[in-house]
Amino acid sequence: MNNYPKPLAKLIAELSRLPGIGGKTAQRLAFHIISMNDEDAFSMANAITAAKKELTYCSVCGNLTDSDPCAVCSDNSRDRTVICVVETPRDVAAIERMREYRGLYHVLHGAISPMDGVGPDDINLRSLIVRLQGNDEVVEIIVATNPNIEGEATAMYAAGLIRPSGIKISRIAHGVPVGGDLDYTDDETLSRAITGRRDI
Repeated sequence: MNNYPKPLAKLIAELSRLPGIGGKTAQRLAFHIISMNDEDAFSMANAITAAKKELTYCSVCGNLTDSDPCAVCSDNSRDRTVICVVETPRDVAAIERMREYRGLYHVLHGAISPMDGVGPDDINLRSLIVRLQGNDEVVEIIVATNPNIEGEATAMYAAGLIRPSGIKISRIAHGVPVGGDLDYTDDETLSRAITGRRDI
């Protein structure tokens, strides 16, 4: 990268800091950005700046929003008896793409991971408990954390905090994906599929 002019080298370095972007991809992106016409390049830069300045976290659910409360929390047509607990705003977007879930959300912004020094107080979990206190509408919490060690630990810890309230706690199902072949499925996934079987 020493052969590049300083502004280009800086752009490549910044792009390579993005998740999933290696050095070669960062170079390709940088050269593409440089080759864009000024209007498109400045539009992209303005979009990044606007997103950083204008986005905030919903004071109710913790999801990314440009208005507080967010569009989901302020939508009176949503089912207010169910809250789906997820790790990141990306998870909310994934569930919303389904267009089947019509309840509310609570975004934790992470998962409990003692190995990484992330404890229950480092994620947005206490605000969920506060949200549930004195709320007679909620009858079910769906815990939709990732199916890994951290996600499972977070699900179990959250369930322990919520259980005394008497609210039903459910966990999203894990198992063989639609279109998957059993002989290509790993043992852990197959075990979860068998354990989480349901009536037909």
